[in-house]
Amino acid sequence: MSIMDTIKEQIEGNDILLYMKGSPQQPQCGFSAKTSQALMACEERFAYINILDNAELRENLKVYSNWPTFPQLYIKGELVGGCDIISELYESGELKKMVSAAAATSES
Repeated sequence: MSIMDTIKEQIEGNDILLYMKGSPQQPQCGFSAKTSQALMACEERFAYINILDNAELRENLKVYSNWPTFPQLYIKGELVGGCDIISELYESGELKKMVSAAAATSES
């Protein structure tokens, strides 16, 4: 399986997926910390992948998503964005709606 196939499988296999530096409990950069905190505040389960564990994944994800930075949040297979976008969505209340809707459809 190619790394692009792996990325596609990860995104399709998780309704809410955060590619980040570190983990939600131990983020390795401020942007990943802020994004994971916003996501945790939505009170729904989400998957995460530490991109620091795999250089090939980290480099190819930039190509796959056409997004140069991390973190990257995917909801229902769609790239939502990085830290700034997630922060804006969180502040407006939209992130909670998006995450809740994704979680509700994955439970049914």
